Amino acid sequence: MDTMRFVIVRQKYRPDGGAEKFISYTLEALALLGTIELNIIARKWKYKQKERLTLHKCDPMQWNRISREHRFASAARAIWQRENFNIVQSHERIAGCDIYRAGDGVHQIWLEQRSRVLPKWHQKLLFLSPYHRYVIKAEQLTYQAPELKAVICNSRMVQKEISDQFGLDKNKIHVIYNAVNIKEFFPADELQRLKIRKLFSLPLKASLLIYVGSGFERKGLKSAIYAISKTHYYLIVVGRDKAEKKYHNIAKDLSCFNRVIFVGVQINMSLWYQAADGLLLPTLYDPCPNVILEAMACGLPIITSTTCGGSEFILPGKNGYICDAMDIKSIADAIMALPSWTFNSSASKYARSQVKHLSYQHLSQQLLSLYKKILH
Repeated sequence: MDTMRFVIVRQKYRPDGGAEKFISYTLEALALLGTIELNIIARKWKYKQKERLTLHKCDPMQWNRISREHRFASAARAIWQRENFNIVQSHERIAGCDIYRAGDGVHQIWLEQRSRVLPKWHQKLLFLSPYHRYVIKAEQLTYQAPELKAVICNSRMVQKEISDQFGLDKNKIHVIYNAVNIKEFFPADELQRLKIRKLFSLPLKASLLIYVGSGFERKGLKSAIYAISKTHYYLIVVGRDKAEKKYHNIAKDLSCFNRVIFVGVQINMSLWYQAADGLLLPTLYDPCPNVILEAMACGLPIITSTTCGGSEFILPGKNGYICDAMDIKSIADAIMALPSWTFNSSASKYARSQVKHLSYQHLSQQLLSLYKKILH
């Protein structure tokens, strides 16, 4: 058989990015197809030598956000048309690709959710923003393009949003959840949990929730702090934001700063989950964050929002609760309703069982099936 030429399009590499993790699994799945040539179109990319892929550097000049998106899209499209690849999988909103991965969900819906936390004057500016109008149009053109054969999204929530917003046939939209390494993320017993808390200088006996995510506004840290202030719980905040001091001040104003522990970005996340009693993530909008899958693999109950695709893994009252992202009372009530942590409890087992099947192998098989379908 002739060599199949496959290309993935992504502007830039982020070591902690969910899209980058998904792409690494994609490359593994493609390797199983046999005679295949792997390519990446990106401004810059770090990859392992064993992946044996060709980088097509695409770094046109940019002077603002619109030029960054538009000029990359035009240059990337020119590369894939010149190279005549068999399959083009884009992780950016670029019309003309064969497969589009909607990792960021639907931009219009994100703006609607974000507007809820903004003053009225800022809401108007948000929807009038030339940049956001450009992104909405680019997204629309991507879905309307005749070349589009399939869309990959990572939650049923986003599948429905795309179908409703753009009139796309649901059969064209494939829900493929991210993978989680259950050998890396697993529940700790009581002894290990105490050791980890000592290691990180965390209160040994306190009820302690963990929040994980950079971009604090989008991920709902303000709501999380407000809810925590109404309970006796501690909150570990993992992640970064340029406006971090603003959230320090919120906690101080609510007299709970001594119970909100900011630790920045962390590498060995499994230990942080194992130190906690649950994950609190009242995100404004998130297609399906990896942190929910990781926390559940560690046996933690989850409190998240109705606008988070990860809520699909939660049975309220069994392994967590689902609240409106801005309903502080409901979030606080959910925190207080969490059962006391017990190793190997039925709730912990149930949480882990919900994500146990989301292995790298399972993800690769789903992708492999989709690629074969498109090729034939």
